[in-house]
Amino acid sequence: MPVIDLRSDTVTKPTPEMRRAMAEAEVGDDVFGDDPTVIALEERAAELLGKEAGLFVASGAMGNLVAQMAHLARGEETIAGEQSHIVMDEAASHAVVVGSSIRVIRERPDGTLDPGEVRAAFRDPTDVHEPITGLVAIENANAHTMNQPLSAAYTREIAQVARDGGVPLHVDGARFWNAVVALGDRPTDLAGPADSLTFCLSKALACPVGSVVVGSRDFIWKARRARKLLGGGMRQVGVLAAPGLLALRDGPAGMIERLADDHANARRLAEALAEMDGIVSAGDVAQPTPGRLDPARVTTNFVIFKVERDRPAFIDALERRGVLLVAYPHGQVRAVTHYGVEQADIETAIDAFRQALAETDHAPVEPSPDRLAGAAA
Repeated sequence: MPVIDLRSDTVTKPTPEMRRAMAEAEVGDDVFGDDPTVIALEERAAELLGKEAGLFVASGAMGNLVAQMAHLARGEETIAGEQSHIVMDEAASHAVVVGSSIRVIRERPDGTLDPGEVRAAFRDPTDVHEPITGLVAIENANAHTMNQPLSAAYTREIAQVARDGGVPLHVDGARFWNAVVALGDRPTDLAGPADSLTFCLSKALACPVGSVVVGSRDFIWKARRARKLLGGGMRQVGVLAAPGLLALRDGPAGMIERLADDHANARRLAEALAEMDGIVSAGDVAQPTPGRLDPARVTTNFVIFKVERDRPAFIDALERRGVLLVAYPHGQVRAVTHYGVEQADIETAIDAFRQALAETDHAPVEPSPDRLAGAAA
């Protein structure tokens, strides 16, 4: 039985063209700074986002970590969303490696943080009892609120709050390109207000490995040093950077424009699920009142919902029918569309959902421990 894997957009396979590019990539020693393919990727990313420089890193988590290391002194504090990846899904690296704390703010249903609450969260630097606020971080798109894209106007507003407080703004843009496509904005408009931003190549862009961090030349130098400290200095890594160059091409030749197909497939799935008995929305963690799943909230490639069934049994029933999903925090289930999942696959998955709902016990049960297996990514 063919498998329709909706667990995450991290399960994408590289395109045939990417595989050829990896085999044929011109390489050098990136630690010496002479891998031409890596240099080209970093320059392309910086150009697209209107920044001075870029840095290729192994993962989005590493991108966020080197950014924090570059921005923060030990003992300083970041203001970030309560459900953000930096807070929830990076093994407390901010504390273990950076030596920093995080002051969390609850996200609103649209994925934003209240600018007034962000302003109020700044610490008093004259009080010896308090940490020093050193950074504001936002996540665009915002995963736990149905991967909501955050607008350029909002990003400018938060950047101004950070600037008024004398600290930089970092954007965790793991799915930044989904936000760009969903909003129809120029990437420079969304990235422009930020002092640093990281985006993943290995999610919806279908590359096998990697993320890119962008910012000023001075920031990138500090981030490069942080990458080395973490053991992230890579040698002939042009073989991994080559797919990224293909993904970031303009137009249909690249992987950005086609994200609109993923968004349309996710909306189609959400529309069908909204009509099924047993599928409800918890809204998201910021809007916890259950109700009908609202397809209008599906603006990118995430469909997050609750099921009025035994959740593990429901997921198992789908797996037996060749559809893979994951349990998501707060008793939810997540489906993610991506490269390799076609419109016909969505129709097949919809039939599987109906069958799994009919087969599974109607009585809700207490959620078992989430079998995330990397699902938070």
